[in-house]
Order: sequence, then structure tokens, then C-alpha cells
Amino acid sequence: MNYYVMTLFPEMIDSTLSHSITGRALEKGQIQLNSVDIRDYAQNKSRHVDDYIYGGGSGMLMQIEPVWLCYKDIMSGLPKENTRVLYMSPQGKTFNQEMAKELSQSENLVFLCGHYEGIDERAIELINPEMVSIGDFVLTGGELPAIMMIDAITRLIPGVLGSDDSAIYETFYEDLLECPQYTRPPEYEGLKVPEILLSGNHKLIEEWRREQAIKRTKELRPDMYQRFLTHNNIYDKIDDVVNDKNER
Repeated sequence: MNYYVMTLFPEMIDSTLSHSITGRALEKGQIQLNSVDIRDYAQNKSRHVDDYIYGGGSGMLMQIEPVWLCYKDIMSGLPKENTRVLYMSPQGKTFNQEMAKELSQSENLVFLCGHYEGIDERAIELINPEMVSIGDFVLTGGELPAIMMIDAITRLIPGVLGSDDSAIYETFYEDLLECPQYTRPPEYEGLKVPEILLSGNHKLIEEWRREQAIKRTKELRPDMYQRFLTHNNIYDKIDDVVNDKNER
């Protein structure tokens, strides 16, 4: 996977993603990260890339030329097939785990990060990117959303987590939240690890984990729980199973 991030703050991208799982993936060559400074394409000595908004209004707007030149330079070395361009915008489709899975199948991902009051609309028209949002709120720039998306996507690339099963059983797999997890010691401050997890019976452990995932999803994310029921064509039956287990 090759990531290209068009940004005014490349050091923000590089420093954050050089740690933990993404950092190890970079060291192993499982991903490539290219943070491209849009200021390098400014056609003036001061390297400024913003200007006042036509028609008035507060704040500054990123100019069309440096953004467009930066984009053309990146795309000149990439095949159009299996390359997707994403613009971080609260106006876009909300990013989720399903989108992360889909994007992880791409060979090249180009992230366009706006700043100030955004980007001249003509640059968006020329580039025609997919608009993606991480939620209904406004941030200072697109760098944090891009970082979050790269982290989520990278985890789904085969081999990055060390075990392909690690990503399969996480939150949002099969429209379920992740079940409770425990590690040593087996007891602390009077709180014990559920005995079934110490039993060594893997079949029962998997059954318990699924039951707990269903229970937690129903309690914390009823919207996801309804999707789970719908996708699996099961309704009252699963409620009965969870209730029976809780009553035992």
C-alpha cells in the first residue's frame, strides 16, 4: 500500500504515523508513506498558499494553483487504476470500518488535506476526489482525519498485525462490538477473569466471546445490533440465546 498525503504540515503526518503499528509497517516495507508539502508548489518566494475569500468572509482559503500542481505531480507517477483520491471534508461520506476494508484493497491512496477555511472550489472540481468525513464536526485541517484513516486501513493489510485473525475479531467485525478481553493476573482487587477463559476449552471460549459481543452490542450500540440481526436474518432467536445465558 502506498499512501500520498497532500498537506501543509508533512511533519505532522510523518511524526504521528512513525510509531506503533503503522511505524512497524513502514519499517517492514508493508506500507509506503509520502507526505507531500503543498507549499513546495507555491509560485512565490514566500511560499504562501492562501488568500482572502472572494465576496468577503472570515479566514483565508487555500489557492487553486499549488493544490492542483501538487496533485498533478503526484498523479504523474501513479496509474489511474487502483488509485483513489480522498478529500478530507465534513461534507463527505462518513468513514467506517466497511470503507476501511474497501480502501485497504487499493494499491495507492491519495489524501488531500485542506486547511484554513478550506480549498478553492475549482481545485476540487479539477481533482474530483471522493469526499470523506470522520464525523459531524469541524477540525482545523484534514491531517488528523487522514492519520486516523491511514491507521485504520493499515491494520487491515495482511501481515501488518502479525496475525490475520487479529483484525477479524475486532470491534465492528460482523456488525458486533468486541467482547471483553483480559490478561494476567487472573485476579486483581477482587475482580476475577471469567473462569471459562482459563478452561482451555476453545470451543466454549469462542461461544462465550460471541455471546458477550452480542450482549455488549445490544447494550451499547442498539443501532449496530439491529444491523447485525438484519444481516443475519435472525431476530427473537438471538435475544433468547443471550437472555438464557445471562440467567444461568
